[in-house]
Amino acid sequence: MGMCLSRSSGPVKKRQSKRLTNQSAAAVNGGGSNRWSRNRSSKRDDSIIQERALAAAILLQQQMQNGGGGGAVPFDRSASLRYPNSNSKKNPPLPRSSSSRARSLTDPLLQPHQLVNQEVKVDDLETNHFVLVHGGGFGAWCWYKTIALLEEAGFKVTAVDLTGSGIHSFDTNSIASLSQYVQPLTDFLEKLADGEKVILVGHDFGGACISFAMELHSLKVSKAVFVAAAMLTSGQSALDMFSQKTDSNDLMRQSQIFIYANGNDKPPTAIDLDKSLLRDLLFNHSPAKDVALASVSMRPIPFSPVLEKLCLTDSKYGSVRRFYIETTEDNAIPIALQQNLISNNPPEQVFHLKGADHSPFFSKPQGLHRILVDISRIPST
Repeated sequence: MGMCLSRSSGPVKKRQSKRLTNQSAAAVNGGGSNRWSRNRSSKRDDSIIQERALAAAILLQQQMQNGGGGGAVPFDRSASLRYPNSNSKKNPPLPRSSSSRARSLTDPLLQPHQLVNQEVKVDDLETNHFVLVHGGGFGAWCWYKTIALLEEAGFKVTAVDLTGSGIHSFDTNSIASLSQYVQPLTDFLEKLADGEKVILVGHDFGGACISFAMELHSLKVSKAVFVAAAMLTSGQSALDMFSQKTDSNDLMRQSQIFIYANGNDKPPTAIDLDKSLLRDLLFNHSPAKDVALASVSMRPIPFSPVLEKLCLTDSKYGSVRRFYIETTEDNAIPIALQQNLISNNPPEQVFHLKGADHSPFFSKPQGLHRILVDISRIPST
């Protein structure tokens, strides 16, 4: 069903990545803090981030319309470290970075100045504008914690609702193509000023969506970040990706509810997810309040875009620097499948988010934030 976006260019070539290994980071709160005081303040800190993030969610639409964002904020040293490995072989593994740090497992609040290098200012970066693209069934609402953290750190953030998602009013069952589904994103990129670039962040099926957008608007994308996402090769569809799953796809199959808006004798028009299985499938390490938010906010996933095969070229899609964030406790796109995607279409660098379920913006918001900031700081090649 897919359409080639550029007929004159050849298929995407695989890139070789430099070898780096996982490394646990040091504690970021300084030597004066002890474990007892951090644990005691965990609940209070969690409340603070929930309040701030909730306010950001309420103001999301105004921010999207007014091009929100804050002023530059100085940063402290990041604890997300990457070390080279001298044991290089013919086919070295991809560079990886661990998000682990000595702190509470509840991912308590850390201030932006505790997360990143104090000497690096947002205004000195190649771009300080993140564009967040949700996965299938989600909407811009799912990024509310990430929006709050990035904006507090001085970044400009835009979270889009794809067609028929979030508060976008279009009927999901009427979406006939990937281009139609991704149109809010491509329209946004098209309206950027000449020379303006953004960092695209795609989650889940949003990975296929940002790949589509990268092919159309490669000159407007500085970097692309795939978060537990469908990082597909040319000629592959999201359905092809999920067909690679074996024993681990039982929960996904049980969760799927096909919708036949055009009649049972016609192909499905959308896929819904069984609300009783959402926690186990998507939110197995997420707070209960976020699971409740998702259960009343998620919408069906349009079926036609999932079937559509991407046509990606080396000269366009392949020219954008790509990064992947693995989620180790993911039941929707298990870590083995994520690593298979990485192996088939190697990005520049891979980050390893320990303890994260399929929705790290809920389960590990601080870790996700820190990695995104780290990626924004990687200099141009």
